Amino acid sequence: MGCITEVISRLALLYVWIWTPLVNRAFGSNFIVPLLGIIFLPCTTLAYVLVNTPGVGVTGWGWLWVVLGLVLDLGAHSHSTYKNRRRIPRYKTAGDS
Repeated sequence: MGCITEVISRLALLYVWIWTPLVNRAFGSNFIVPLLGIIFLPCTTLAYVLVNTPGVGVTGWGWLWVVLGLVLDLGAHSHSTYKNRRRIPRYKTAGDS
């Protein structure tokens, strides 16, 4: 489920970047930050771009959406780590002795 969220948010952010001026308004002429956002934290970057007000920035309840995007990104990254923990040699869980 986390993989689907990450793929959809990356495609949505790429679509918004190509077809609208919202990413350029949010980050200015800097293209490194949105590019890193697509790679590492796509939900957070997408939320930031959508709630950013030109000239003002993100205020009030907009930060709730940015934090929610961060929680989704961290959850997707940690989900794959949790699922693959048994592949690590000599990894013991609480029930193992």
